[in-house]
Amino acid sequence: MEFNEYQKLANRTLYGNEQVLTNCALGVASEAGELVDLIKKYTFHGHDLDKKELTKELGDVLWYLSQIAEWADIPFEEAAVQNIEKLKRRYPDGFSTERSRNRIE
Repeated sequence: MEFNEYQKLANRTLYGNEQVLTNCALGVASEAGELVDLIKKYTFHGHDLDKKELTKELGDVLWYLSQIAEWADIPFEEAAVQNIEKLKRRYPDGFSTERSRNRIE
């Protein structure tokens, strides 16, 4: 599935037209918190990493991000492409801890 197709399909389940941006921004934070909690439990509490639950939470974060882009009339794919282009400029040969320490923003 392509990003823009996902964005349009996800929009079918968006409810409301007032304060959508605020609702979606809070939703990103909430779902990211659930994602982080799974990772915390795996990293520090000795839990198994539940990939099914991790996938679900990633999808929830993705949904909210896609709807913020939809609200702002930004094709979701454009955000993805711009991010990859930025990373290519920043790390043309891939990420390196040595180069990262010497890099000036």
